[in-house]
Amino acid sequence: MPVIAVIDYDMGNLHSACKGLENAGATPNITDSAREIEQADAIVLPGVGSFDPAVQHLRSRHLEAPIKAAIDRGIPFLGICLGLQILFDASEEGSEPGLGIVPGMVRRFRPEPSITIPHMGWNQLEMTQPDCPLWKQLAADPWVYFVHSYYVDPIEKSLRSATITHGTQTVTAAISQNNLMAVQFHPEKSSTSGLQILSNFVALVNSPELVSSR
Repeated sequence: MPVIAVIDYDMGNLHSACKGLENAGATPNITDSAREIEQADAIVLPGVGSFDPAVQHLRSRHLEAPIKAAIDRGIPFLGICLGLQILFDASEEGSEPGLGIVPGMVRRFRPEPSITIPHMGWNQLEMTQPDCPLWKQLAADPWVYFVHSYYVDPIEKSLRSATITHGTQTVTAAISQNNLMAVQFHPEKSSTSGLQILSNFVALVNSPELVSSR
């Protein structure tokens, strides 16, 4: 089974993400070791909380460079929730610079009479990259679980692999480019669809092309 480094930076419940990966057939390794990240078959960056503490904790553990290096080497990478947002340049939630891996901003939902902020609960994905590896064997427009007040706004709109509509606002729900994938929702809390998404990520890690290159 592939060993997937689940990055520990004190931001969120790592064990629910690990349980989902185990159910999908992977061996998760919770770690804040640059060496273990370098040796992993894939990387998952989960996260719950605020933008500034997240990037501060990553940098205090000297994990920014190993994460960027792994993505540059083509290692499969999955960001979840806050683990998506901190890939961007900056956030309206705070003042710290993000990792700058994906050009763009993290923005707050505009208040509307008909919506709640945070956006919490189930919403339907609208696929904008139907061939994204994460979406294999999913039903059309699957329902997944969200908890967030901010959303990512990539400069390059072609990076968006799915969107959602909340009130009158249609925003990015997931991004994908080559080995880099990240989602705003919580697959580990998204029932059958979420497990299929995690299984698809594990299958990508197990693909013959990647296995032969290890």
